[in-house]
Amino acid sequence: MHYLESAVEIAREAGALLSHYFERRVAFETKGEFDLVTEADRASEKLVVERLRTHFPSHGIVAEEGGGHTSASDYVWFVDPLDGTTNFAHGYPVFCVSMALEYKGRRIAGVVYDPSRDEMFSAEKGGGSFLNGRPVRVSGIAHLKESLVATGFPSHKRHKNPNIHFYHQITLRSHGVRRAGSAALDLCYLACGRYDAYWEFNLNSWDTAAGVLPVEEAGGKVTNFTGGPFNIDSREVLGSNTLLHDELLKEFQAIISGRVEGLSNVAEYFSSNR
Repeated sequence: MHYLESAVEIAREAGALLSHYFERRVAFETKGEFDLVTEADRASEKLVVERLRTHFPSHGIVAEEGGGHTSASDYVWFVDPLDGTTNFAHGYPVFCVSMALEYKGRRIAGVVYDPSRDEMFSAEKGGGSFLNGRPVRVSGIAHLKESLVATGFPSHKRHKNPNIHFYHQITLRSHGVRRAGSAALDLCYLACGRYDAYWEFNLNSWDTAAGVLPVEEAGGKVTNFTGGPFNIDSREVLGSNTLLHDELLKEFQAIISGRVEGLSNVAEYFSSNR
């Protein structure tokens, strides 16, 4: 299969384009009420879609900025031309190009390229998970209390999102929770053992499509919050090194049922530390 080789080549080209825009500190605008978009998003998507249509003219393409096209093909690409736009727009160097291929609803290839670190994450169904061509595996951490976990928050209606409760509880029960701002990179960091688990609400298909396969091919597990199968339309994702999955599911169910422990009294904290 040459799908993965082509995707790696295209992602690297798009990453170089993003780096050029990043150095210029391009202006951004809002998409909807809160989401940001830059000319770099649009330029990267145009490049990726054009290259995919050249290599695979019959394939369907779903792209974040709407530049894809429908097709009767069983093959569909999911493209996020710039995952981490808010980081990018503010000059924070955590962003990537994300591309995944499905065949009849099954993920068969995924590529995530971080141009700031020149890190290419790639995976092919049944072929393993790789970082810059070297095989990677998930971590061997077996207990949540010893783990480093990642999550993300929505760019809009944060006050209506329950993730702050999950963040608080998992922070209490782990070594810490990180929030980097790129779902695709969070999943790839899980795949190579930098994180031990990751969860997030309200994601789109292009946010997760390319990162899930590297986790699975590296020995990890990805489900919804109840342990059910993850699919491309899932709005919630829970990934782990497999060893932590059952413990995390129990924590999640406890939180969903209303348990929130250990919230500090802000007034008491400041009065006792002055």
